[in-house]
This record gives sequence, structure tokens and C-alpha cells, in this order.
Amino acid sequence: FNQTLSELMDEDPRVVAVLAVIGHSRLVEAGILDRHPGRVVDVGIREQTQIGVAGGLALEGLRPIVHGYAPFLIERPFEQIKLSLTHQGLGAVLVSIGGSYDASKEGRTHLSPEDVSLVSTLPGWEVHAPTTGAEVADVLRSVVPGTGSAYIRLSGPEAAQSLVEAPGTVTELQRGSNGSPTVLALGPAIEPALRAAEGLDVTVLGTITPNPVDAAGLRAGLSGHDLLVVEPWLAGTSTSRVADALADRPMRFHAHGVTDPEMPHYGSPVEHAAFHGLDERGIRHRIEEVLAISKIGCGGLHR
Repeated sequence: FNQTLSELMDEDPRVVAVLAVIGHSRLVEAGILDRHPGRVVDVGIREQTQIGVAGGLALEGLRPIVHGYAPFLIERPFEQIKLSLTHQGLGAVLVSIGGSYDASKEGRTHLSPEDVSLVSTLPGWEVHAPTTGAEVADVLRSVVPGTGSAYIRLSGPEAAQSLVEAPGTVTELQRGSNGSPTVLALGPAIEPALRAAEGLDVTVLGTITPNPVDAAGLRAGLSGHDLLVVEPWLAGTSTSRVADALADRPMRFHAHGVTDPEMPHYGSPVEHAAFHGLDERGIRHRIEEVLAISKIGCGGLHR
């Protein structure tokens, strides 16, 4: 992220970084402050102000890239995102770290499995969850030249390799038999979901862009009437978008993600993933449940 931000600031005089302390030292190390004095605005620990400043910069024709921990970037200043940006028709690029439980050892203050759900309530926002450094660069370079709003979620351990063709697309990763369930894995859930599905008769699709969903790619990849959405944030967040894309098809939707954000133990990210069933073992168990359901038949399917 910092490398690409540095390159974008060199290339595009509109780009301004807006921080609330988090990330400042990294930009110093990258030499950005030396090369572009005045184009890094650090408001201190004032996240609501951070978004308000971004709105003002966008109003003046600049392209703010706003960075911070997910709960402080999305949840704490949500009203400002709604009013200072969305309601005024202004665009910004919000880039978070921490995600659902990356900073679990810091406690509930730093956990944010609800962030994607919140952003998805606002019209016109893209949501991207890249899994590799190369994908981060691709996503940034796809959204920064425009004027719209995008939320880029940097979370989870970096994947060994990119498994999707490009941001904004749904990629087929494993093909099941005709009529078998389909697994749609989102962002950091792609790699563990693909491992979990090994040897099982399911189709696995992956995307790093849950909103807007690639409807054409999703429709082309479906193998049956059961669709399991595996998302490393609040379960059910992406179901409505997926359902809209498949409104003319009788489908049975299954959501798998974080269901209990209030788990009261700090623990490690690995332990949190296991608790929420988002590790390889938990995802495989959920796939097997859907496989059993799909064998019952398609009676009672709803749109």
C-alpha cells in the first residue's frame, strides 16, 4: 500500500494522504513527506475530523486517500462518511488495516467485522478486499484515477499468490459436477475456502470485490441451486448483493462468516478464525453441511 501510494503521489498531483496518526511513520520511511510536503495531512487522533478533512479536499478537486484501523476509519466516523462524503456526492478512497480480528490482541476496540456491512449501506461505494500486495496495487490503480468512493480492506495474512483474474471479477477456481453446490469465497477467505473444498464435489468461485459483485461472472460460474457465501466479516453482509444478481433464479443461499462479534477473549487472529469457523477446518465443515442439504433436493427454494 505505501509503495503504491508513494508512486501515485509522484504521478498524480491530486492525490493527498489523510491520516489520524496511524501510518504516519511508514510514509516518513517511504520519503513521501520529503518529496511532497503539504500533501500528507495528519489530523491527530481525530477520526471524525479525518473524514471531514477528506470531504473538504475532495470538494476542492483533490483525491484523498484516507488510512487507518478499520474500526476507527469506518465505525467511529460513520456519520461523517455518510454526510461529508456520500451525501455531498464527493469521492474518497478509504484504506483500512486490522479488518475483522487482525488486531485481536488489542481487544474489542480494534475489532471490526461490521465494517463492510456499514459501508455497503451507502450508495455508490465500491468494496475491495485484496489478498496480495500486487492486488493492492491493482485495486488502488483502478480506483484512484476516478472520482468515486471506494473502501479497500487490507486484512488477513497475505496469500501465497493471487487467485483471481482481476479486481471486480469473479474467477472460477474449482469446478464441481452439474447441480453441485457453489462456494463464493470473498477476499482473504478465498485461499482457505479453496483448500477446504479439495476433494469435495463443489464449484469454488472467488472475488476480491464483494461490492459491486460481478453478476455476469457469478452467473456463469454457478453449478447448482445452493450457493454458500464465505466472507471474512459479518455473516450475511454480501448475501443481498448476491441475491440481487441472481434474482431471476431459484436459489438457496447460505451465509458463512463472523456470527458472534462479541467473543470476549483477546486471543490470536488464528484463534479467532477458528472460533468463527473461518479457518480451513471450519469452512470444510460448513461446505459439507451444504452438500448434505443440497442432496435433499430443491423443494422450497426461494429467490
